[in-house]
Amino acid sequence: MSSNKQYGFFVDTSKCTGCKTCQVSCKDRSDLPVGVNFRRVYEYGGGTWNKDENGVVSQNVFAYYTSISCNHCSEPACTKACPTGAMHKRREDGLVHVDKNVCIGCESCARACPYDAPQMDHAKGYMTKCDGCYDRIAQGLKPTCVESCPMRALDYDTMDNLRAKYPTAAQPDVAPLPNSNITNPNLLIAKNRLSQASGSAAGEVLNHAEV
Repeated sequence: MSSNKQYGFFVDTSKCTGCKTCQVSCKDRSDLPVGVNFRRVYEYGGGTWNKDENGVVSQNVFAYYTSISCNHCSEPACTKACPTGAMHKRREDGLVHVDKNVCIGCESCARACPYDAPQMDHAKGYMTKCDGCYDRIAQGLKPTCVESCPMRALDYDTMDNLRAKYPTAAQPDVAPLPNSNITNPNLLIAKNRLSQASGSAAGEVLNHAEV
């Protein structure tokens, strides 16, 4: 495998219905405990209803879903914050992994990551996260989350292939995600027509308990 490969995800937020099949299938594959989710589906919404002096009602209400896991960033904040080198970026495919034999569970990576990707598994005693389903990729398969999506809103490949396949997709500068300049995430997003820009104060995450 070439050392300049970089795998990443594509998310079509115009297709995502928030069904969370991707989240559940990932959780099942990795046998994750309650409270640990490698993939999360954010519901972001806002807007108001207004009535003018003539009783005419208008509104600018919006809502959309965004499915997010680890973005295997080109400049991952988690690896920079890790004091032991347990959190590392693989040269052969660009995936960010955790060496459980080196991790001390300090959670520095979790505090540094703007996408909340690294998560502490208290039963195991070390940090865990999306591994890009590298074992499935070696078999020529897609990640579990991608194959389980009923709307085909997810895809996964090398970033070069994803850019060629989805030429109109953009960097993930979509609320509630942070600005992509922070870590240069390997994620492309086809925007929902209601999408708000990163940092927008027009809405809020509506399902905090689920993410």
